Amino acid sequence: MPPTHIRFDWAIKKLLRNKANYGVLAGFLSELLRKPITIQSILEGESNQQAEDDKLNRVDILAENDRGELILIEVQNSTEQDYFHRMLYGTSRLITDFLEKGEPYGNVKKVYSVNIVYFSLGQGDDYIYHGTLEFRGLHLDDKLGLSINQRKLFNSQDVYEIFPEYYVIKVNNFNEVASDTLDEWIYFLKKSQIKEEFTAQGLAEAKENLLVDSLSEAERANYLRFMENRRYEISLIESSRSEGRLEGLEEGLKEGMEQGKQQEKVNIARLLKQQGTDLDTITAATGLTREEIEEL
Repeated sequence: MPPTHIRFDWAIKKLLRNKANYGVLAGFLSELLRKPITIQSILEGESNQQAEDDKLNRVDILAENDRGELILIEVQNSTEQDYFHRMLYGTSRLITDFLEKGEPYGNVKKVYSVNIVYFSLGQGDDYIYHGTLEFRGLHLDDKLGLSINQRKLFNSQDVYEIFPEYYVIKVNNFNEVASDTLDEWIYFLKKSQIKEEFTAQGLAEAKENLLVDSLSEAERANYLRFMENRRYEISLIESSRSEGRLEGLEEGLKEGMEQGKQQEKVNIARLLKQQGTDLDTITAATGLTREEIEEL
């Protein structure tokens, strides 16, 4: 069995901010974005503060690459119904925070939003989703593109390259069969293990630098406490779901029985009505109102 490595969210909080570990993060992003990524610096994200509370339902890391593009990586462990809205807020805030007052709009930074979620977000059976923006003609269904001058000015070939791009990785949907190098990273995100045959960019560094056994005694105690908190939170969630399923089953059975009784009354009333029985007698026998019987 491959050795156990540190969970990616804990690594984001504690280890991947060190320049020595930029290669791990750059490798993951290079595989995901399908282009070479070099991390220039790690900036302060919304929840980067080093807190003693290690439950870490959500952590983020904000990186800037050598092209000046911003890449926000967020890991969300617990269910959040308005998570899509928070993705939008996160990219919008970055755009405004990194545009100085008075600067031309052409200086807006390109933003990538990478979201690693360990809960069922929306509807969809895939485990990796990519979202971009494009404009379509309402009458001709043509795609609005950049002019030749705009391509030269902004060093972009398409409109979507100017707007934020979103990636959603639904880790729990992954079937643990790694068919390519990106899947090898998803396997690591789900299992915290790196197989010997894996060759994805960044995983060699992760295999060496993110081992649980390589942590100091204090770091290992911190990490084990974090993992215990995660197990406790998962247990609470599963218990709530089980209780919800039981309550739903009881409600469903009760509702089904009520519907069955009502249908039985309707069947009796319909039969009596076909036999010419007067409405008062049918009402007394079934408990249905005259209006309900007349509608049969």
